[in-house]
Amino acid sequence: MTSAVSLLDKVAGFEAGAHVTGVRWLDGTAAFALGDGGVLLDRAGERRRVEAHPDAGALVVAQAGKRLLTGGDDGRIVATAADGTVETLVDEKGRWITALTARDDGAFAWATGKRVSARDAKGREAATEVPATAQGLAFAPKGFRLAIAHYNGVTLWFPAVENGTEQLMWKGSHLDIAVSPDGHYVVTSMQENTLHGWRLADGKDMRMAGYPAKTRSLSWSHDGEWLATSGAEAAIVWPFAKGGPMGKAPRECGVRPAVVTQVAFHPTALVLAAGYADGAAMVIRLTDAAELMVRTADEAPVTALAWDRKGTRLAFGTEDGEAGILTLP
Repeated sequence: MTSAVSLLDKVAGFEAGAHVTGVRWLDGTAAFALGDGGVLLDRAGERRRVEAHPDAGALVVAQAGKRLLTGGDDGRIVATAADGTVETLVDEKGRWITALTARDDGAFAWATGKRVSARDAKGREAATEVPATAQGLAFAPKGFRLAIAHYNGVTLWFPAVENGTEQLMWKGSHLDIAVSPDGHYVVTSMQENTLHGWRLADGKDMRMAGYPAKTRSLSWSHDGEWLATSGAEAAIVWPFAKGGPMGKAPRECGVRPAVVTQVAFHPTALVLAAGYADGAAMVIRLTDAAELMVRTADEAPVTALAWDRKGTRLAFGTEDGEAGILTLP
């Protein structure tokens, strides 16, 4: 990564065909979930489309091991493998899948309104009901535990334990949710253009404000010491080492005259990818503040962004169906 030109030259761009709602890497295959219900699979430039949700749209996206999970407005959760195999895992009979999360071992959880269901890697299923519509889901890094964002706070749930719920309260509408890699912190984005967090050891509240727009993308660094967020004309990166971000200023990376819409930390290095509302994308190295363009500005916002497991490839997609893959040397 030595110059912006070299990165631009290393991007293979193509048409995905519809609004890209999410992207994940299935080993060497990039899987793009599309707003028209399809999934586009790209492996070394060879592409094929499969119909995961015919006559519907993929609303939410997660990855369970080597399969892409999509939840649609047809009420179905569908697993798509790298070879194009499609399997329906859940059918909620037309009730929208409003939130979805998964783990490498194949376990996953989903929400339909106030009802949240979880299925572990052995296929055992449990369900609970939260106080308001579940907006965001995230698994804790250890144990079979789920964090659920909803109005007025977060529910922590152990699906395998009877009455295994705990409430973290904070007034307002909580949307997306992220649990730190060490399991010490839970952070939510809120309707009021702020973030709220809890330090689980002592229940300490953490409020992170000042955003001009809603934060809808959150990404932890591999070491858990930084949380990157969208919602401003820079990627706002909060420090979480030594007790959390309170009283500390965040870093502002990749400042541009457009709001950041997507963030994705590299899996092994302090390198951050950021996508913008004007269609641009950038790779930012936190160690020396180097900022390298991956995609120049276009009209449509970047709506999906993901590194592969080795951190040598970065896939992105936009609202108007453009997509691309950056391959690093």
